[in-house]
Amino acid sequence: MFTTQKQIRAEFWSAHPHLAEQARAAGILTAPQNRHCATVRCSFVDFVDHLHRTGQISDALADRVTL
Repeated sequence: MFTTQKQIRAEFWSAHPHLAEQARAAGILTAPQNRHCATVRCSFVDFVDHLHRTGQISDALADRVTL
């Protein structure tokens, strides 16, 4: 079970290496989520939704986590 936003972000980038490489090449891997393209943001939302639906993160964490 994930308990921090940092853990979720790390797992997202690990699970989506092609997106991580694209963000790294653009120099925005650690930038706020609004600097990322819509594809990355939508993928992150789907990833968080999956973690929440499978009980891997709490309701509160699902509501507040950001890329």
